Amino acid sequence: MTTITIPRLPAGRTLRLGGSRVVNEVRTYFRQGDSVFFTFLFPLVMLTIFSTAFSDQSFGKDAAGDDVTAAAFYLPGMLAAGLLLSGLQNLAVDIANERSDGTLKRLAGTPLPVVSYFIGKIGQVLVTGAAQAVLLLVVARLVFGVALPTDPGGWLTFGWVFVLGVTTSAVLGIALSRVPRTGKSATAVVIPITLVLQFISGVYLSFAQLPDWLQNVASVFPLKWMAQGMRSVFLPENFESAEPGGSWDLAGVALVTGVWLVVGLVVCRMTFRWIRKDS
Repeated sequence: MTTITIPRLPAGRTLRLGGSRVVNEVRTYFRQGDSVFFTFLFPLVMLTIFSTAFSDQSFGKDAAGDDVTAAAFYLPGMLAAGLLLSGLQNLAVDIANERSDGTLKRLAGTPLPVVSYFIGKIGQVLVTGAAQAVLLLVVARLVFGVALPTDPGGWLTFGWVFVLGVTTSAVLGIALSRVPRTGKSATAVVIPITLVLQFISGVYLSFAQLPDWLQNVASVFPLKWMAQGMRSVFLPENFESAEPGGSWDLAGVALVTGVWLVVGLVVCRMTFRWIRKDS
């Protein structure tokens, strides 16, 4: 394999190139109908289905004794799932396709730094993930009447859980993109992983109702903790007792998600290549 040496660019130009890549990545993302549905709109579709199907059921009581609706109960899980889909699923499939169709090979022959490429990918995930979260919150409030937090502390927690969660998911997506052997097999490899994680991490099923051994398995992965962090923001305080250990454990949310961020960065550094080994 021929090694291509790319001259080192000033930091300012690297950031400007990264910013232009963000704009291009976001534009390309919304032109792909399948990506928009299965990553951007999918949590909204699932929230609508669950909220409609279980509209006549109560999922518990809040501190005032009012019923917690299906929409309010499932909103935190859908927000967490959106982080996983926008980051891990989206980038794992996207980069695997770019590696397979020669896009990364072509980029290797340009002055574009790898840092700018990563800025573009992660920036796209931050933009689309934020838009997805806003859309979920607006629909939950206006269509299903979900009461949103009124205290600044709740929104501050939402902010750091969102940023940490979507960044970790994006980095893990870049790392996972090395697993599919071809671009055509990427969806078959990645989507089952994200679906299983959603089912065992308290997104579609109440986490407290899962067997202990399955809770222990899910606790290894970041989605369970991201969903727990979101529940601490949007569910009543009395729901905290249903969590493992009887606590929202926000320190655990930050620790486990942060560890996965570091693991993802290390794997990316060790495995990411501009040019395929068989080129």
